[in-house]
Amino acid sequence: QVQLVESGGGLVQSGGSLRLSCEASGMIFSRANMAWHRQGPGKERELVAHIDRRGVTQYADAVKGRFTISRDNFKTTIYLQMNSLKPEDTAVYYCNGREYEGVFVSRPIGPDYWGQGTQVTVSS
Repeated sequence: QVQLVESGGGLVQSGGSLRLSCEASGMIFSRANMAWHRQGPGKERELVAHIDRRGVTQYADAVKGRFTISRDNFKTTIYLQMNSLKPEDTAVYYCNGREYEGVFVSRPIGPDYWGQGTQVTVSS
């Protein structure tokens, strides 16, 4: 059974920093593309940052230069370092993962998996 467990959320003042963690179990982590999404109050869920199984990263424009996604395959964990936080970053942050196979063409294996979410609140 695949589980993604987020931690590290909390309350922080504008301009502060937080580091989120997501530990995965029950999957072959090294072949999984992983991502952080968020859903703010009254908003749709949006992609924040993505890291593929080779370590290539992508970011939403709103967080470029402030957030950094990383992974530790030995710890089967991804991280989201969030700096210069703004009130508009307030949201529930969700970890997401899916395994892929293939060398030149990636093919998904199985479904998308999601964590339960962790609340990040940035006060002004």
